[in-house]
Amino acid sequence: MKTALLFTLSSIILLVACKKDSFITSPDAIISISADTLHYDTVFTEVGSVTQSFKIINNNNQKLMLSSVRLMGGATSPYKMNVDGIATPEANGIEIAANDSVYVFVQVNVDPAASNIPFIIRDSIQITFNGSDRLVQLEAWGQNAHFLRDEVISTDVTWTNDLPYVIQGYLYVDDGQVLTIEKGCRIYVHADAPIVVDGTLKVKGEKDTIDRVYFRGDRLDEPYKDFPAAWPGIYFRAPSRDNVLTYAVIKNSYQAIAVEDPSPNANAKLTLNECVIDNSYDAGIIALNSNIVATNCQISNCGKNIAVVRGGSYSFTHCTVASYSNNYIQHNAPVLTVSNTDGTNTASLNALFRNCIFWGENGLVEDEVVVVKSGSDVVNFDYNLWKVKNTPEGIISNNIINDQPPQFDSIDVAKHFYDFRLNKKNSPAVDAGTNTTIILDLDGNPRQAGLKPDLGCFEKQ
Repeated sequence: MKTALLFTLSSIILLVACKKDSFITSPDAIISISADTLHYDTVFTEVGSVTQSFKIINNNNQKLMLSSVRLMGGATSPYKMNVDGIATPEANGIEIAANDSVYVFVQVNVDPAASNIPFIIRDSIQITFNGSDRLVQLEAWGQNAHFLRDEVISTDVTWTNDLPYVIQGYLYVDDGQVLTIEKGCRIYVHADAPIVVDGTLKVKGEKDTIDRVYFRGDRLDEPYKDFPAAWPGIYFRAPSRDNVLTYAVIKNSYQAIAVEDPSPNANAKLTLNECVIDNSYDAGIIALNSNIVATNCQISNCGKNIAVVRGGSYSFTHCTVASYSNNYIQHNAPVLTVSNTDGTNTASLNALFRNCIFWGENGLVEDEVVVVKSGSDVVNFDYNLWKVKNTPEGIISNNIINDQPPQFDSIDVAKHFYDFRLNKKNSPAVDAGTNTTIILDLDGNPRQAGLKPDLGCFEKQ
């Protein structure tokens, strides 16, 4: 009896093992595919794309044979496929163990001779098993561009809005030369490609969204398109002079703008008019003993929004400087730090902040404005809203609103959505400024004549 029982148990185990080791051939066999479409955001010609992938999962308790996994466009498709480690436009006889899976990796490359406007590149992957077919759609936006690698601007140059500009290696504006960027230009910068200016940079954007000039990283695919530190930033070095950026949007850099030393002439080294600097990992603006004039600018959600080190001359009027901790950048540093020293050397400091907002939330910062200076250097805060627990010492201040939330229009940290307009009727920043010669706001809307203006870069409409 005992021997018979052992024989029966052994037979059952053997039958189950054989079943798992055999292939399911029924057309009712079940597979899951982790994506029904692979979508690639704008892919620049010659650059290719980030590889995306999906899984084919055998949900059965027996092995499954995939007759084929076929790129429908074949070898001439702009897409390239790798199935279970094999690069091929068609893979045949692929075994998937019971309750196991295989990966399919897909990359797209765009014809550099293609049109100079965005175009859609489509293909599909057909998965055939047991007489059944499943499809995974492939879709990419492709665009041609000006590709600049290790580019030196050695004579005056003007960029126009005919194609995007993709910068690889570096872009260098030589001493004495001017790079002018016309309205509507889009500049996409690779992760290791700084923009270095020893000469002059002039950005001539205009107020409409389509006419602004955008600087950002060249990774436009999810999730990388919104990551900070996607590219190094713009560096204005000692010889640089007469730089003017108007309606420029600088996003997702490491240090968006770094400026060192005073201008070689009597003008401001850098003038920022109606600019947006956002989501920079280390600093939005970092200045070392330099000279900056900024009006109607938004500097938001940076590691250090504005850092002034070792003196210089600065004027910020109608600027919104704000940060909220999020899963990209933790708000652990004041939105404004001003100092006449770098810890070793000290230089003269003269700074004026008028009609500005300095605000931060969800972080570890109690004092959003920190001033470190000695001597008679002038740091003047005139009609501002800020969040501080310890008022900076040695400053001149007039009409300061402290620790009253500015009531920005809409802040959704989880969705990375930030609207710093003052559309709420109870905002303390509304009608809280002093009149200046700045009669328009960042949107190009008028500041009401005869009335006190709002603080920050936006006028309530």
